[in-house]
Amino acid sequence: MKRIITIGREFGSGGRELGRRLSEQLGIAYYDKEIVSEIAKRTALSEEYVQQIMEHRPLISFPITIGRSFSPVGDAAFEQSQAIFRQQHEIIQELAKKSDCVIVGRCGDYILRDLDPLRIFVYADMESRMERCRSRAREGEDLSDKALQKMIRKVDKERKQYYEFYTGLVWGDRLNYDLCVNTGSRPLKDISAAVARLIGG
Repeated sequence: MKRIITIGREFGSGGRELGRRLSEQLGIAYYDKEIVSEIAKRTALSEEYVQQIMEHRPLISFPITIGRSFSPVGDAAFEQSQAIFRQQHEIIQELAKKSDCVIVGRCGDYILRDLDPLRIFVYADMESRMERCRSRAREGEDLSDKALQKMIRKVDKERKQYYEFYTGLVWGDRLNYDLCVNTGSRPLKDISAAVARLIGG
């Protein structure tokens, strides 16, 4: 039976590190920014632009199901967003069918729903998330509590809007996941080891 793990996460919760550790402990592939690189390669767009598009829902009020004939004429940004999501969908499907893997973010749980992945959502208290952000901050960045909280909430809002636009599901709702993991109280290496044991690694 194929082991496919998808990870949704709050910003600063350590979901990316948890995914990487799980892939190492289970001996399976790990995909995150590699997906962005492959989309950029296939679309001849820069990785920075693709990443920017993937972090925001399309700026349009029509639902995704509305046909092209109803789309505003010349809405190039919306069309670009849709094209990138289609490429993302195709690439994630290809990667999951190729081998066991961990896929971080990018609506992986929804895109791979027919393959029955183990869907994990990673969250933590605000103080823990702020501390992780501080440890990754570049020199000279504003590290005040107010600035960090504002950044964390902004990224979470964008992830929520993007996820809900493309899936129709509620981002972070426990009913949409098989396992919700609180990373605020224990070291990530201990949490990942426990999750790997649960999965069977």
